[in-house]
Amino acid sequence: MAVAVACAAVGAGVGVGAKEAQATPMSAFYTPPAHLPAEPGSVVKTQPMTLFATVPTEKGWPGKAQHLMYTTRLQDGSPVAVTGTYIEATGPWLGAGERPTVVIAPGVSGQADRCAMSVAFSTGLTLFTDPSPGISANQELPSSAVWSGLGARVVVVDYVGLGTPGIHTFANRIEGAHAVLDAARAANRLAGTGPDTPVVLWGYSQGGGATAAASESAPDYAPELNLKGTWAGGPVADLSAILEKIDGALIGGVVGFAINGMLARYPELRTAVDRVTSPAGLALLDELSEECIGDVITKHPFFQTRSLTVDGRPLTEHLATMPEADRALAELRVGGLRPAAPVLITSGLNDDTVPYNQARRLAEDWCGLGATVTFRTNELPPILPGATIPAHFGPEIIDGFGPDNAITYLLDRLADKPIAGCAID
Repeated sequence: MAVAVACAAVGAGVGVGAKEAQATPMSAFYTPPAHLPAEPGSVVKTQPMTLFATVPTEKGWPGKAQHLMYTTRLQDGSPVAVTGTYIEATGPWLGAGERPTVVIAPGVSGQADRCAMSVAFSTGLTLFTDPSPGISANQELPSSAVWSGLGARVVVVDYVGLGTPGIHTFANRIEGAHAVLDAARAANRLAGTGPDTPVVLWGYSQGGGATAAASESAPDYAPELNLKGTWAGGPVADLSAILEKIDGALIGGVVGFAINGMLARYPELRTAVDRVTSPAGLALLDELSEECIGDVITKHPFFQTRSLTVDGRPLTEHLATMPEADRALAELRVGGLRPAAPVLITSGLNDDTVPYNQARRLAEDWCGLGATVTFRTNELPPILPGATIPAHFGPEIIDGFGPDNAITYLLDRLADKPIAGCAID
């Protein structure tokens, strides 16, 4: 009943009260101090955030939001600041047990600072005019509203390099995991609840890859967290499979986000990629690093990586022959560590953006390591193949909010309902 009430509220109110904000320079909030706390998950600073795009209840607004900056670790272990949106529920927790912390890892929003989810969070939709026209939307309004409506404490991650200095390392297994787990630590510190607080992770697409990576990294990186369960929907688990799949798709420009992120962490790969990329291709990669997902769709629809190379062969084809790329992609693939808490993986059989087979392999790899995994296949038929929105986001809506959904799965984990072994449908 609690899920039905919360979902009904979101269904009635998504987009209500959303405002359009003209472009302004990035807030000074995104600039970290010169010296950061050494401990991961430390709260660096906060400031109040107005939630215009939420649904009021008879008791008022369901959550009180703050803009959050906290510390996490880069791939090499060095400290870095990351931002996000923290929402403390104002109503009672409607589930079992203690009020939980829900960490939401967003799907791909872009690589430019202005694409950070927190930029659009208070308004629902942000329009930019400088340095070029663009748009960024709060994709996580439905999920954050549902969990806030249930009375959970919510923190939505911006990821490394989104808003804050440095490149956003799209789908980097290590940095995504750190940002998600340290968001839980920071939220618990803000709430004053401590490490015993029940935690669940929620993510789809890029977010599904980040929550999957966090789930398998938690036993070593954040063993003190009381992680109860994870939803890894349509997870970006194997970048090599993703890049090949989306080259030429509606959001093919996302390949540029992935390449830019890898080049920032693997200098030897940069040398190899530079050898096969044309000057125009390098300029286009730079351009993509300053764009949001909306820009990719409107400015570079059905982008093909053959436009980047000196010989006209797809860059993804070149990567397949580079030992430097093999090493990077192998290190970034999710599935080599055993999650200690249960995980629900969902994937669309006909997903035209995040391939089904690599998501299923993730489940099989984890099952082989003895993890508790539920894998569900969404059989939504192919609709406009290559257009991304119906075939990729359709399963997200169905698996996240439809019958037998991810919310119910996580509520059952918070209620400590027994679940055993692996179930792969």
